[in-house]
Amino acid sequence: MEENAVSELVKTQTMLREVLDREAIRDCLYRYCRGIDRCDEDALRSAYWPDGTDNHGPYQGSASGFVDWALKSLRYAERNIHQIHNVLIEFKPGGAAVESYFSAFQRQPDANRVMQELKMKGRYVDWFVQREGEWRILNRTVVFDWVETLPAPEDSEAERFGVLTPIGANYPDDKIYQDH
Repeated sequence: MEENAVSELVKTQTMLREVLDREAIRDCLYRYCRGIDRCDEDALRSAYWPDGTDNHGPYQGSASGFVDWALKSLRYAERNIHQIHNVLIEFKPGGAAVESYFSAFQRQPDANRVMQELKMKGRYVDWFVQREGEWRILNRTVVFDWVETLPAPEDSEAERFGVLTPIGANYPDDKIYQDH
C-alpha cells in the first residue's frame, strides 16, 4: 500500500472509532434517563462505574450511593421525565469531558407529603472513561440552571390522561419492559 493510502486508512479508522465512542457515550446518557425515570436499578447503575462519584444537588458522594438515594426518593414520585439535549463531547487524555443539557420534570411529594411538580433544567458535567471497550460516567456534577416548583393538579393521573394510554410506569410495569 502507498504511504498516503495507509495514512488515509488510519485517519478513517480514527474518525470511525470517535463516532462509535460518541454514540456509546450518548447511549449511556440515555440509559441513565431510562434508569432514573423508570426506577430501573440495573439501567441506572449501568451508567456509572462502580468507583464513580455523583454531586447531585442535595446528594454528594459515591455513584452507588446516589443510585440508592435516588431510587429510595423516586419510588414515591408519580412521574419522572428526564430529557437530554445539547451534548458536547471533548475527548481528552484518559477519557472524555461531556456536558449535557437536561430537562427534568417530576411529580412527587414534598417533605410534608404534599404532591408537587418540579421543573428543572441544567447540565450534567461528566467525566467519562472507557474500560474494556465500554464508556461510563466516572464523575458527575449536576449544574442547575433553572428550578421551578408548582402545586400539582388535584385530579388523578387517570382523570388527566383519559384515553391517552398506556401511561408510563416504573420498572417492570412500563411498556418498554413488555413485549421485548
